[in-house]
Amino acid sequence: MRARRILLELFDAALRAVDGRECVARFLRTAKLPAPIEVFAIGKAASAMARGAIDALGPVIGNILVITKDGHVDPELMRRGNVTLIESAHPVPDERSLAAGAELVARVRALRAEVLPLFLVSGGSSSLVEQLNDGATLEDLRALNVRGLAAGWNIATLNAERARLSQLKAGGVARLLGRRRALALFISDVPGDDPNVIGSGLLGPGLLEPESHGDAIERHVVANAGAAVRAVADAAHAHGLTFESLAAPFDGEAADVAHRFVDVLRASSADGVVWGGESTVTLPAMHGQGGRNTHLALAAARLLRAGEPLLILAAGTDGTDGPTSDAGAIVDAGSLERAELAGVDVERAFLKFDSGPVLEAAEDLVHTGPTGTNVGDILIGLKQTATSMGDHRASRVL
Repeated sequence: MRARRILLELFDAALRAVDGRECVARFLRTAKLPAPIEVFAIGKAASAMARGAIDALGPVIGNILVITKDGHVDPELMRRGNVTLIESAHPVPDERSLAAGAELVARVRALRAEVLPLFLVSGGSSSLVEQLNDGATLEDLRALNVRGLAAGWNIATLNAERARLSQLKAGGVARLLGRRRALALFISDVPGDDPNVIGSGLLGPGLLEPESHGDAIERHVVANAGAAVRAVADAAHAHGLTFESLAAPFDGEAADVAHRFVDVLRASSADGVVWGGESTVTLPAMHGQGGRNTHLALAAARLLRAGEPLLILAAGTDGTDGPTSDAGAIVDAGSLERAELAGVDVERAFLKFDSGPVLEAAEDLVHTGPTGTNVGDILIGLKQTATSMGDHRASRVL
């Protein structure tokens, strides 16, 4: 179907615009950094960001530490003798998270005076790397993450609770550096692009002591959801489509976001709508398989009327939707019927947060694998009747 292909092309344009390797390399090529440099890359996009640093800085880099999610390691890094790769746990931390935290702390403390530390931080860092406060246990940390994810806590609430247990959250690495000069580059998956929130604030100013007079870390966000949204609108223009870009990021319960998005798409005079943000889900004690994007997509599919010519993509820019290996899904007015014909009880699955099997049966799931970025989630809605248009009308932002 041409409309579905166009949606995937628009999503791909978003991913390319915020690619961790390219965005880091672009920044560093003009940064004029002094050698020698040691690199610390942490998060779901850590491998791609580290590749970007290597592209731009090459031989001036000494050691490179990459801490990332299982399955997100770039094979090219395995062939480099100066790279230490640690695959860790996400979204719920485990013993590897503590081991990764210990390695990070040891390396920061051992930095030679002449070395400039370069930190590359993306979403997912909160679970991947940790060092606990005295008296806190791994079970405390795991229970907190499970409770917060199940309850649909927003990122501010979750980070505040994590900081109570952690030596690294809320500026812990900044405190380790003291007044030492450092550069920190961020791929942001949070509203406002606040370094105190990205990765639970590992490299944020955090809670520095008043007498410290601040730190000497130079901080820059090199990619965010806004860039991804703009790329979708630009790519839509290349297809001859008008698109509305919703400026304020979405948040809140996935089903509520689905209602708002479908309403905006129906009311829009444009050919499509794009929106970036991150929803939440409040899970029952017993729940099925899926993530917030597949639940949002299924909620949207339930709202579409028979024959309504709307197509909606809901996907995570990191290529994973919660604990699944799916990025998300593309749904239309026939999604529920396709799933039901395959023998799935759609309503029961929706109530049980079991969206994965429904959308798999409907053949609506989107798979990308690790993408090398993480700027939150993207919603793209397209009116299928518009996909045959060829006039290059301008995109506009609401």
